[in-house]
Parts: sequence; C-alpha cells; structure tokens
Amino acid sequence: MQDKYQHLDVEKAAHAHWAQPLWNGRDAYRVIEDASKKKFYACSMLPYPSGKLHMGHVRNYTINDMLTRYLRMNGYNVLMPMGWDAFGLPAENAALKNGVPPAKWTYENIAYMKSQMQAMGLAIDWSREVATCDPQYYKWNQWLFLKMLEKGIAYRKTQIVNWDPVDQTVLANEQVIDGKGWRTGATVEKREIPGYYLKITDYAQELLGQVQDGLPGWPERVKLMQENWIGKSEGVRFAFTHDIKDDTGALIGSSVDAPAGASGRMYVFTTRADTIMGVTFCAVAPEHPLAVHAAQSNAKLAAFIEECKAGGTTEAELAVKEKLGMPTGLQVTHPLTGRAIDVWVGNYVLMGYGDGAVMGVPAHDERDFAFAKKYNLPIHDVVHVDGLTYDHAQWQDWYGDKQRGVTVNSDVFSGLSYKEAVNAVAKALAALGLGEKKTTWRLRDWGVSRQRYWGTPIPIIHCDEHGAVPVPEKDLPVVLPMDCIPDGSGNPLHKHEGFHAGVVCPICGKAARRETDTMDTFVDSSWYFMRYCDPHNTDAMVAGGTDYWMRDQNLATGGSGMDQYIGGIEHAILHLLYARFWTKVMRDLGLVKVDEPFTKLLTQGMVLNHIYSRRTDKGGKEYFWPHDVEHVFDAAGKIVGAKLINAVGDLLVGTPIDYEGVGTMSKSKNNGVDPQALIAKYGADTARLYTMFTAPPEATLEWNDAAVEGSYRFLRRVWNFGYKLSAMDSGAARASTAGATGLKDVEFSKEAKALRLEMHTVLKQVDYDYQRMQYNTVVSGAMKMINALEDFKALDSADGQVAVIEGFGILLRCLYPATPHLAHALWAELGYAGALGDILDAPWPQVDDSALQQDEIELVLQINGKLRGSVLVPSGADKAAIEKLALACDTFVQFAAGAPAKKVVVVPGRLVNVVI
Repeated sequence: MQDKYQHLDVEKAAHAHWAQPLWNGRDAYRVIEDASKKKFYACSMLPYPSGKLHMGHVRNYTINDMLTRYLRMNGYNVLMPMGWDAFGLPAENAALKNGVPPAKWTYENIAYMKSQMQAMGLAIDWSREVATCDPQYYKWNQWLFLKMLEKGIAYRKTQIVNWDPVDQTVLANEQVIDGKGWRTGATVEKREIPGYYLKITDYAQELLGQVQDGLPGWPERVKLMQENWIGKSEGVRFAFTHDIKDDTGALIGSSVDAPAGASGRMYVFTTRADTIMGVTFCAVAPEHPLAVHAAQSNAKLAAFIEECKAGGTTEAELAVKEKLGMPTGLQVTHPLTGRAIDVWVGNYVLMGYGDGAVMGVPAHDERDFAFAKKYNLPIHDVVHVDGLTYDHAQWQDWYGDKQRGVTVNSDVFSGLSYKEAVNAVAKALAALGLGEKKTTWRLRDWGVSRQRYWGTPIPIIHCDEHGAVPVPEKDLPVVLPMDCIPDGSGNPLHKHEGFHAGVVCPICGKAARRETDTMDTFVDSSWYFMRYCDPHNTDAMVAGGTDYWMRDQNLATGGSGMDQYIGGIEHAILHLLYARFWTKVMRDLGLVKVDEPFTKLLTQGMVLNHIYSRRTDKGGKEYFWPHDVEHVFDAAGKIVGAKLINAVGDLLVGTPIDYEGVGTMSKSKNNGVDPQALIAKYGADTARLYTMFTAPPEATLEWNDAAVEGSYRFLRRVWNFGYKLSAMDSGAARASTAGATGLKDVEFSKEAKALRLEMHTVLKQVDYDYQRMQYNTVVSGAMKMINALEDFKALDSADGQVAVIEGFGILLRCLYPATPHLAHALWAELGYAGALGDILDAPWPQVDDSALQQDEIELVLQINGKLRGSVLVPSGADKAAIEKLALACDTFVQFAAGAPAKKVVVVPGRLVNVVI
C-alpha cells in the first residue's frame, strides 16, 4: 500500500476496476431489470452539452451518486442514467461565432463532458445514454406529436413572435434586450405567424389538483410555483357593449377570433365583479381589434402601438415594464349603469391572455391605480372597510382587500360582502345576456413551434392543395440535416435543398415542401427519463423497461413513477409542468401506467461564484472568468469594482470592469470552476466531498478555495490512518475476521467499548442522514469517526485492534458514497473485501445495539448549581447509588472542604447537583 495519498493513481485504478465485466458479465454500473429486487430509479436533470461541466453539475450529480451507492449497499436495484439535452439555441450561437455546424460543436462537447463525468467516478449506466439530437431519439418526439395531432391535442394557429428585421429570424424573449435584437441591435417587431400548439389546458384541472392534493415528496415551494403558474381563477366574464363599426359597416368583435354573436361587445374577465361600479376606464392590448381600428385614423396611436410591439411577449416581462397607455378616442358602454367608458391601449395588456381587454378600477386594483394616477383618470371608491378612509395620495394595500370590505356607491349592489356582491352582479349580467360566472386559467396552451434550425423537425408537409399534411408514420424520423451552419440570415432549413428534395404530398403525390419550424426543446426534456428505461428499442417509444423502472412502488397503476428526481429550482415551473403534461398524454395513449412522472423531487441549491462583466458597444454583456480578474476595494475593504489582470480579446490588462457580486455558476457568465483542473490538483473525491460537506443539498453553496483544501486534508488523514492499519501485524487477516464473524466473542476493554460506542452512535445518525439525504451532516459524521479513531490510544491490544478495524470499516462504508475511489482502494488494501466483498456491493453497516449499551455513564457534577466537573456512575445505578458516588468523588471532597451536603438533586442521565 502506498504510504501517501496519490489521488490520481487511486482514481485511475478504481475506474479500471469498475470498467471490468466482473458483475455477471457487465461492468459495475450496467443495470438490468430484476423483479427479485426492490427497484429504485434516481435521475438528475440531463445537462445541456455546453462544453464543460462546472461545480454546480458536480454537486447535482454527486447528490444522485451518493443516493445510488447507498441504496445499492442496502440491496436495491438502482438505476442512475445520463443523457444530453442537445438541441437548442446556444449551439446555433456557437455556429455563428465559430463557423462550424451545431452538430459538430454539440457532439464534441458531449464527448468532453462525458469524460469529465467519468473522471468524477459517477455510478452512471452509460449503456442507456441518450442525446436528444439523435434521430433515434427525436423520432419519438415526432411520432407522439402526430398521435397528439390525431387526438386533437396538437393543433395549428397563428402566434405572435419577436421578429428581427435584419437577421430575418424569430428571437426568443431572452434575445430581446431593451426592445432590440441581441445580435443586430435592430428594433424588434411583433409578427403573427402560424405555429403548432399542444392543449396542455385540457389537463389544467388534473395538473392543478395533483399539485394541491398529491405529490407529498415535492418541496412545498415548488408545488406553490406550479399552482400559481397554472393559475385557476374564478370570476365573471362579461361584455361592455359598443356600436363601433369597421370600414364595411360591421360591428367590431371582441377579439381576433371572436365567436358568433360577439360583435359589438368587448369582453373582459374579472375576479372582482364586486367592484364593477367603480370602472372608470378600460384598457385593451395593442393587437385588440378596437385598438387596430382606432389606429387606422390616428397616426400617434399607431406609432404607440408599434412601440408596444417592441420587446418581450410574456406576462413576466410585461409585469416589470413601466405601464404606458394612450386613449383610443373610442368608448364602450358600462353594462349595468349605461355610462360611456373610455377605451385606452395599454402596453401591459396581453392579447393572448383572456380577451385582450381589462376593466380599470383604480380604487381597488394597484396596477389600475398607478395607471390612473399617471394619466389623471377618475378614481371611484366602491368598497368600504370600517375605520379606514381613502385619500388616493398613494396606494394602500387595504384598498384591494376584498375580504374585509362591503360595497358602497354601487346602487342596488351596495352593502354587500365580496361573495354576495359577485353573485348579485353575475346574476344581473346574466339576466341581460351580457355575462356569466366563469373559471379561467393563467395557463395557456404550449406553443411548440420554433423558427430555428437546431431542433426536432416538425413532421408536417405543406401542399398547395391539401395544406399542412402529417408525415406518414413509416417515413419517421424526419431527419434534420447535420451540415447546416447558421449565418444569422434566418433558418437555414428554408434554403437547404436536401431537406426539401423529393418531398411530395402524402395525399396527392404532388411536389411539396417540408415544415421548417422545429420543436421547442422543452419537448426533448419532457420524456427523456422514460427513454432511459428503453434506450435501444427501435420499435416503440417505451416498453417493458419503462413498466419496470417507471412504476409506482405501491400501486399497480396510477401514482408516480421515478423514485427520485434531482435538479435546479430554475426548472421548477416549465420543465416540470411540461414533463407532467407529457406523462399524462402518454398515459392516455396507453404508453405508460403512471399519472405523475416524479415521486420525490429534490431541488439542489446553486453553487455561487463571483461575476464580472462589462457592457459591449451594442448594449449586450460580456462576462469574464475569475482567473482573469482582480478586485478593486474601497478604504473600508469593500469590493467596489474589478479590473483585468490578463488581456482578454482586445481588452488590455488593467481595463476596469463591473463586479456583480456572487451568483449562480454558469457557462454563460464565465464564473464556473472547471472540475477538471480541480480533479487534477486534488482528485475527484475532494471535489465531491467539498460540494457535499459545505452546505445541505437544498441550500446555496458559495465557492471557497480554502475549504476545498480542507476537504483534501481530511482525505489525506483517512488515507494515513488506513496506511497505519496496513502496517499492523496481520492487519488484513484481522479485517477479514472482524467482518466475517462479527464481534460477539471478543471481550472488549473499557477503551475499546468507548470507541465502539462512539462509532455506532455516529453510524446511527449517519444512516438517518443518508435516508433524509442530508449529506453535509453525513460528512460531518465521517469526520467525527476519524477523530475518534485517531484519538484511540489502545491500538496495541488485540481487542483494541479489532475495535479499530471494525470502526474503520464502518467509516469507509459511510464515506464510500461520497468518496468512492479512496474508499474502494482502502477497502481492498486492508482486506475488507475478502470478508464482505467489493465495497460496491458490500452490506451497509448495521448499528450494533450492544455497542450502544454503556457500563458507565458520565454525569455532570454541580455544587450549589455551579459546574465543577463530572462523576462516573454505573449505567444502571439508582438515585441512592448516584448520590453516594457523587459525595465520595474527589471533586466533591475538594470543593466541599468538609462541609456536609444539605441536598442532592439527581437528573437521570444528565447531572448531579449537590447543595452544601
């Protein structure tokens, strides 16, 4: 055995051992379905192959790895797979920058990142690896899309997108910066183009119900985020009437796709129908038919509408924008009072949400209040709360409190509570044929069309005669060309001759063109975890492997499938929501037997590091690696900026840059720590141990180089102690004996019993911490164990050696899931494998209850309530015996100085207090 811890040699040897076909002809981590074992499927969210792992990845996968190894030692058949979320915009951006096809960039990154994962020693079954850009994977995206099209779950309609007029391409919301394209700086336009949608709204109630009443293994904050995103609202939908006509003399409808009978009506939805008598204005979206009509004769309004179209299209983006508006000059009629209500265009109203119009009640809605104050609009109080008075100087939260108030200034509806008023107003509107109670949802159907190249081709053929025609199943997959190099002039699929060559309409056989839109990459990540179960099946999307791994442990059908899912909180809404929806669609098509994909969910905390940036000439941001930067401090030692210590591109040494504080490690911000360099210097086990020990899995972890060094020193201590044991006479034989025969026949000394008490006490806590996945305290427990072993002074005795060898075997198994390489090496070198087998499948150590039984216990000794020392008493001593021992001990005799004891108070198991 080497006398010093040489991490590179240790890890190389362990990897070679695990790669051998020693496990029934398979390598160490290749897993097969085994009905005789308890199964456990633990999966981390698959990474995007951006080029390099960072320590956030290391943390995520080590959490999964520790769980996998622990459960395997406890007799479970455990699956830990890995794959690559390989489609997406970053690959196209890299192609623009480097002039290489996204495919080449992606597969090179996959190869490098896979080598990094293997260097970490992760217990991944690589035989199940998938890449979402592989045609054998995305074939099933296309297949299920066609099945959804048949069932009416998928459909085609127009959608509003961000359009860069210079690059002639659609931009994602994150590519729009201050209303301009990220690359060209051109003002972004809004355009309506056709696209495909999935009816996730058909599943809204089920998605919500299971979040509210199920998923006990999910964090409450994630469930709340899902609930809020689905956004069920109960209220009243009603119409403001009008006589506004278009150029043909026809009454203008409620919306672009207004139903029959909606002409001459502007519909809104509100949860606050009790405030309907306080409406002082209405606001419509820039795309609303009334806005479009008004703009035809109002150049200023038309210009304002064009400004509104510049920028993001999501509700989240509009929520933080300044609320701007402009009057249309049009009026609608209040349905209950008959008053004329001015119509405004508001940049905060989305055409895609509800009917694209809202009623403005400034007295009782904070957003409406701000809008009314900005444009000097009337504010009418229609809800009163006892003891409080409106002054309209500034918004007060109680203005919008619907639970405490009663209606006022509301004619026949005055004096009613919130619920009474809503019911009365709904009844009155229904009698007029102008409204009804309705439940609405914040959730909108999922638009899956992307006007970009690097994604799953949508399997549609466009025929001049028959329109959009599905690709026949036998012709799947529609293969994406791998040789395209985006140049910024739009989707290269438009002009790729090979992609369209020979395409004919499946109905009439005439020449046709393929759909050039590709699918949203959330499609790829919505079911990959099921494909891991049947990765090589060319005949079915999922099969028997999915029945085994994605089955509920307690239910024959229904319930949840995967046992443990691990990933970042940033995916708590869309990815998880889409995965849940996709699972339910697959269930309804008879492909799987579960209702929910994930039984338990752990959202690991982010790894944080310093962030440095500067604004580019085009208004974008350029980020810098920490190793190229040094801090600038003020007189108090506070970081106030940063400057380059290495030349970066055209920037010289000393160039000032911005310091943004600490934030999540990410490649996009150049603040990740390369695990490869860390592994080379300290070893994979150090990297793993550091990320587990520094914070609980759910908490954020701020990077600290000094703490990494501390983790390395701890592993050296463990190695050095193992080397010390290897040098003992018959050390290996003793290890085998201790492991194989147990310790019942060994007569332990007082010192050895104390060691065993400490080791088994800590083991009990460590096992509990493993069960609840609190791995930081697992490592703390391992540190307590090595302290106890190093402090043991009776190593020369036979029973002492047995106790130490037993204790070190416990320590190695407790450490093994976190530091598998070091534990594997020491386990084999010291002979434990001879008795208990390879540590990979060694039985998890069991707490010996006899070791927890103490012959003597130490009680705190107080004299007149002050701590003076301690006293040893037999563990079964009664109160009288404890009193006698306390009064006879040297400490009491010394402090009492001959004074008699007036009273002795015994707190069992804790202390003795003698009053003199």
